[in-house]
Amino acid sequence: MFYSHCTLTKKEEINKMKNKIESALLGLAVGDALGVPVEFESRTYLKENPVTDMFGFGTHHQPIGTWSDDSSLAFCLAESLCSGYNLNDIARNFVKWYSAELWTPHGQVFDIGIATRNAILNIAKGHQPDLCGGFSESDNGNGSLMRILPLVFYLQKENDIEIIYQKVKEVSSITHAHFRSVLTCFIYIIFCLEILKDKDKFEAYKDMKLILSKFLEDKKYNPAEIQLFDKILKNDISKYDEDQIQSSGYVLHSLEASFWCFLNSDSYEETVLRAVNLGGDTDTTGAIAGGLAGIYYGLDDIPHKWIENLVRVKDIKDLAERLADKIK
Repeated sequence: MFYSHCTLTKKEEINKMKNKIESALLGLAVGDALGVPVEFESRTYLKENPVTDMFGFGTHHQPIGTWSDDSSLAFCLAESLCSGYNLNDIARNFVKWYSAELWTPHGQVFDIGIATRNAILNIAKGHQPDLCGGFSESDNGNGSLMRILPLVFYLQKENDIEIIYQKVKEVSSITHAHFRSVLTCFIYIIFCLEILKDKDKFEAYKDMKLILSKFLEDKKYNPAEIQLFDKILKNDISKYDEDQIQSSGYVLHSLEASFWCFLNSDSYEETVLRAVNLGGDTDTTGAIAGGLAGIYYGLDDIPHKWIENLVRVKDIKDLAERLADKIK
């Protein structure tokens, strides 16, 4: 029997990458927009009044399809990466967003975390970017995890795990410099990188845990910090009951919730609706889980009506194309 070995042409590779980036960015933004109207609502309330479709107004009184600071800052990162990796430029883009010059849905900022705001004020004062984020244990909100996704594509061809960790650390530290936030972002990035290899999501999860185990074995990090990640790294996060999964603005809760929703769903739609209906920090859980699901399930699995409702959807698609062209 004759077997033909089919390899992608350069153009096909670029188109594949463009589609992956577009599905990631749109997946993040759609999950974000689904969660914006019900941010801070309790899980109990959402059990009785579940989100089943995209709608507007609610908590922040924003029109349908409006995404929050989660997507804005992710887009600011992606925008910067279109010109290569430059930490100062990434930080400047965050300042531009805060002054409503760049990547706001409607020309104004309507939601921002305290730690992110403080960091952006430090950037504006001229401080070194990776020293602007908070270093204390109380500085572990989800503000760097929510925006880290575009870095996956810049790092996709990087084989040195130490370089990957260093880049993640730098980008996280612009707003969140504590080790816990950095490691959370690193775990998310490694999981996404494994998903990009076209693996089954459970295989990607297993391989991510092996990579993290090997990475951590010769490090002298605080064991008490590493132990906080046991639900994800030692155990199987998908096996926990829903009442053991929290969905607050704490970075570790956001990682656990997004992984749990992604691994316990069979489509993009199911993933993000499950994430939003956990309650609490609904937009961020939706965005983080939506990014994972967007990469894994692809553009065709994101409901078309949700994409069409998304604010500035043409701009987001253009950003994906420019980023794909840069890293081809």
